[in-house]
Amino acid sequence: MNAADEILGPSLGSGRGESLAIICGGQTLTYDQLNRLACRYGNAMLAAGAKRQQPVLLLLDDGPELVAAYLGAMKAGLVAVALNTRLAAKDLSHALGDSGAPLLLAEETLKDLAAESLALARAPARLVTSDSFNAFLEGASDQLASADMNAEDSALWMYTSGTTGQPKGAVHVHGSIPMGERHVRENLGLLPGDRIFSTSKLFFAYPLGHCLIGALRCGGTLVLHRGWPDAAAAAEVIERTRPKVVLSVPSLYRIMLKDGLASSEAFRGVRTWVSAGENLPAELCRRWMEETGGLMLEGIGATEALFLFIASTPAAMKPGACGRPLPWAEAQLRTPAGEVITAPDTPGDLWVRMDSLFRRYHNRPDVTQRVLKDGWWKTGDVFSMDSEGWWSPQGRSDDMIKVSGQWVSPAEVEEAALMVPGVADAVAVGIPNEDGLVRLVLYAVAEPGEHEPILETRIVESLRAKLAIFKCPRNVRFLETIPRTATGKVQRFKLREAGA
Repeated sequence: MNAADEILGPSLGSGRGESLAIICGGQTLTYDQLNRLACRYGNAMLAAGAKRQQPVLLLLDDGPELVAAYLGAMKAGLVAVALNTRLAAKDLSHALGDSGAPLLLAEETLKDLAAESLALARAPARLVTSDSFNAFLEGASDQLASADMNAEDSALWMYTSGTTGQPKGAVHVHGSIPMGERHVRENLGLLPGDRIFSTSKLFFAYPLGHCLIGALRCGGTLVLHRGWPDAAAAAEVIERTRPKVVLSVPSLYRIMLKDGLASSEAFRGVRTWVSAGENLPAELCRRWMEETGGLMLEGIGATEALFLFIASTPAAMKPGACGRPLPWAEAQLRTPAGEVITAPDTPGDLWVRMDSLFRRYHNRPDVTQRVLKDGWWKTGDVFSMDSEGWWSPQGRSDDMIKVSGQWVSPAEVEEAALMVPGVADAVAVGIPNEDGLVRLVLYAVAEPGEHEPILETRIVESLRAKLAIFKCPRNVRFLETIPRTATGKVQRFKLREAGA
């Protein structure tokens, strides 16, 4: 088998080779054209000296080149590794040194970053920048027999983007790829020829698993956008390309709603909206569906899982809840001692088992052994399940806050704060006071024009009306921005350090 064939094969083998595979600005590629370009990239990588099962690093923006290079690497029996284009030099140098990759394909605009990272890592990788891709591909055939891979051979790595520590390379195998179509086809309802657009970039598992892998396997058309889309840019893409399915994150949905972008005819033409990456407040979900007339489905996946494992579906959804375990996944809540929790509304560590789980962290057997046990993966998330079987996130296991002997979920506090008019962003953390007792602090970002003292009073009054008293922050501190990683995850440790 071969992952690239699993992705492109259904369309190429059923006479849909002339169907559109990619739309990116003014560029389009059919499935036949994408396959031929992927073959050229695969041949060029082999000619450059890359060997079977060696990783090839791709520091590329979303576009036909990234998709073709990704598929070409897997087709050639290499390992595709798409990297965040906002990585700092130290993180890119870590990926270079950790992977031992012989090739780094990078955007021309990132050549200085790439060169600095190569020097830091003292890595032997050959750097090929996008302005020299024509020369790199010169003479490369557009025909390539797919490498015959075992189901457990590495197909792709994804480097984690945790809020602390060095990124870890999660290893995914060829045998996991066929699962990619299930959620896209069964729940998102994507049909051959339907267009799908993600505001998140393809180096994230969320769009990689459900767009590059799942949607192409279903015969859909990927709508890609170069650069990081803000709300206005995302709305322009939706207006111009009229996708049927859109993947985004709650923060962007909130801004598009606030800016009045969601009421257009193009938005009402979207059949299914998907939210992942962070908790989707119930009120935001309801308002979005009212404004657009489309269905909003939430879910949670991860770099280590590749595809969503808990999600709402057209047949079963509840605003404010993440959803239920999907048919291809099993989920358990466990105590820190490993006991399975069955009582409703009891937070616990989320463990997941599914065929597409990563097999290991590259070069990190110690961490792998801690989180992979008997086919189950400890996600690091804390969830609860109510009496009706709906699962809801309570934060990361290391983010839960014990205040006055009672556990507080930051997610619950943050959701309530974000519903207060005038609050653009909010994060709750536990910070010890002068007596060493942990007290809840809310960091907030005010919307332009808001007077912070007045907004603080509004926040405090609103939270006291909605939450138990021990869940209400002792004080509110305002920031211009909330510190986040390059992938948008809150760096809570920085807030804790600043407040200590």
